Amino acid sequence: MNARLRRRLEMAARVRDFLRAHQMDGVGQGLGLGKLEELLERAENLATQQRTGVAVERSAVKQRQEIRRTLQPKILGYLSVVGAVAATQNAELAEQFRMPPPNATRQALLTMSRAILQKATVQKQQLVGLGMSEHVLDELATAVGEYEQTLEATSAGRREHVGARADLKAIAAEISKQLRLLDKVVRYRFGDNPELMGAWESARNVVGPVPVKNAPVADGSQTPKAA
Repeated sequence: MNARLRRRLEMAARVRDFLRAHQMDGVGQGLGLGKLEELLERAENLATQQRTGVAVERSAVKQRQEIRRTLQPKILGYLSVVGAVAATQNAELAEQFRMPPPNATRQALLTMSRAILQKATVQKQQLVGLGMSEHVLDELATAVGEYEQTLEATSAGRREHVGARADLKAIAAEISKQLRLLDKVVRYRFGDNPELMGAWESARNVVGPVPVKNAPVADGSQTPKAA
């Protein structure tokens, strides 16, 4: 959530608290407050969804980086050496076990790793006879599976936070519309009360509550500017 949207939601929460503290005809559950509370609840849920999506994506990226450090230089590096040895008897094997380049994309690394796993599984007995560890293919299968899961988690996390961000913008627009309605009702009800109007202006200030030194005096000699 960007700072501007966060400040707007914080302002809406202050307005909600003001209305709860000053119940009156025309600004209760029947008009304004109930709708605002509903919108804020939806916004809070979306904000949680957005934070969760970002956390899932970041966690998946970190995990994928760790898996790649094991998969690419260690496991695939080992199999490329095995392939080079096997190539002395079968030249085609050298190409089949060629190690992906260090700058291979995520999808390219996954595709090449799957292909190597498939070919090595078919040639397992021959490769083991040449000295390949019997466990390396299990390690490769596990690493490939975990790597693929991180890609899926990244996509899912991104969908969550991107979708939530779009919905939050829509909710924020609805909240702004609701606040304009409430402003008219509050001014009608409390327009002759400088103290409450000062509190209202402070609540609906997007930046934050107005400092005490700018608050209107009891006799209304200082009128706060509209936000």
